[in-house]
Amino acid sequence: MNRNVFIILLIVFNIAIDQISKVLVRANFEYREIKPLIGDKFIMQYVENKGAFLGMGSNMNDTLKLVFLLILPTIVLAYVIYYIIKTKELDRLSLIAFCCIIGGGIANVFDRIVYGQVTDFFFINLGGIFKTGIFNVADLSVTTGMIMLLFSGVFSNKKKKVEESA
Repeated sequence: MNRNVFIILLIVFNIAIDQISKVLVRANFEYREIKPLIGDKFIMQYVENKGAFLGMGSNMNDTLKLVFLLILPTIVLAYVIYYIIKTKELDRLSLIAFCCIIGGGIANVFDRIVYGQVTDFFFINLGGIFKTGIFNVADLSVTTGMIMLLFSGVFSNKKKKVEESA
């Protein structure tokens, strides 16, 4: 498959999954309604987030929100798209990771443009071990992409060390 077609398909897939999930939540939940998925550990609760990750920045004035939640992310996303298209040496894991980050980022920016806020609905609470804020599929895509990039960096560093010692 052509590399650029692969990039576009993966980004569009991430956006589509996120937007479909948000449409389903908006259609089937009352605002703030809670539905357990797996006991009280994995919960769905429909909320609207006017800020960024975990609601940060929701109290900023409208000008700062425009700059930090729309303009700056759009510029960064455009640069990352340019970077992955131009950088042919990226390994497949890094390429997939960047596509997840871009797709999730575009999906949340789209929500901010169209709705003025982002729909969130997943919540994980594993007792004292692990607890999240309320998030969405786009957030999951971005986080997964970041973790994949970390692994990609670790694996490429190990590969370089093995090659250097040979």
